[in-house]
Amino acid sequence: MADTLISVNLSESPLTNENIHNRWHPDIPIGVWVEPGDDFKIETYDWTGGQIANNNDASDVRDVELEQVHYLSGPIGVKGAEAGDLLVVEILDIGAKEEMNWGFNGFFSKKNGGGFLTEHFPEAQKSIWDFEGMFTKSRHVPGVRYAGLIHPGLIGCLPDKDMLDMWNSRESALVATDPDRVPPLAALPDGGPTAHMGRLKGEARDQAASEAARTVPPREHGGNCDIKDLSRGSKVFFPVYIDGAGLSMGDLHFSQGDGEITFCGAIEMAGWIHIKVSLIKDGMNSYGVKNPIFQPSPMTPKYDDYLIFEGISVDEQGGQHYLDVHIAYRQACLNAIEYLKKFGYSGAQAYAILGTAPVQGHISGVVDIPNACATLWLPTDIFDFDLKPGVDGPKKYIDGSVDIPLAPDL
Repeated sequence: MADTLISVNLSESPLTNENIHNRWHPDIPIGVWVEPGDDFKIETYDWTGGQIANNNDASDVRDVELEQVHYLSGPIGVKGAEAGDLLVVEILDIGAKEEMNWGFNGFFSKKNGGGFLTEHFPEAQKSIWDFEGMFTKSRHVPGVRYAGLIHPGLIGCLPDKDMLDMWNSRESALVATDPDRVPPLAALPDGGPTAHMGRLKGEARDQAASEAARTVPPREHGGNCDIKDLSRGSKVFFPVYIDGAGLSMGDLHFSQGDGEITFCGAIEMAGWIHIKVSLIKDGMNSYGVKNPIFQPSPMTPKYDDYLIFEGISVDEQGGQHYLDVHIAYRQACLNAIEYLKKFGYSGAQAYAILGTAPVQGHISGVVDIPNACATLWLPTDIFDFDLKPGVDGPKKYIDGSVDIPLAPDL
């Protein structure tokens, strides 16, 4: 039996746990040490640290304090790891905490984080998803049930000071181009009381917190990549920037569609992860690695029948963009939402399905000027009814009596 090196108590605030942090900084002390070749378990909070409740009230999603996120378990030191090495992380197993056999999906209001389709869904809403072994379903989104592919949305190593300064410089410059934008263009260091720096205390904590990077985006070290195929049997090769590597992880997802388009995105959960670590000395230079390399899990939900929705780089107002994959994928998602509405789903329910189900997102064409083509692959077998087009037209299988709770706008 593998030892659990970091435990979490879901009835206590993550701010009381010294093996948890929610910022990236090289001065965050390493809490536990392992040898290359060791395997061990790590427990995690959900990414909000327990701010979201299992109920039908979306006010907690509306009021979530995003300055707290993400709560990560670590840093874990690997003896002998040095800058320039590759840290090899094998995911042996992963699962939900027994006392939280459910997860949540939500849309943030535009005023508090927004999302991929925030102009279409500007208000806070949430859905609760119950776990039934390897499957999940929701009382808020009827007519679907699907197999989960549990994975860490966020995993990576601590940056060194030069890398941290580079992150802050380039993200500050981006925000300066439109400083009043809602939501903002990037989440910059805030240094406030919500910055949890693990075992770092006192003046050292305050100084580090003032420059520590938020955990919101993916960066060169990995971070918030939200790769749904990073599950049991997968392997990741992480660049190492500091002695010991400083591996941290969290933001576990029970299931997610490619893109995590709802932002509070997949089915968020608390859980545990069983991993094994090893080192490739001087691996960054040997293999020319700048960003992590991911080897996907051989285990995937077996859905073979898909409806594929296409989008091109022409926005909702008819504006033409040049080979813009972001716009194209938005259009593919919006096209799928409109299609699902014909079967009785609300727009919010359709949006939640695309964010949580094992949909595939593909860049299908980026050379045929002026339109990039992106596609969204929706598995049809997750539905309780026939979703495919036919000569008799769509039937409204969903009667509209159930919808995703909408938080009142204060």
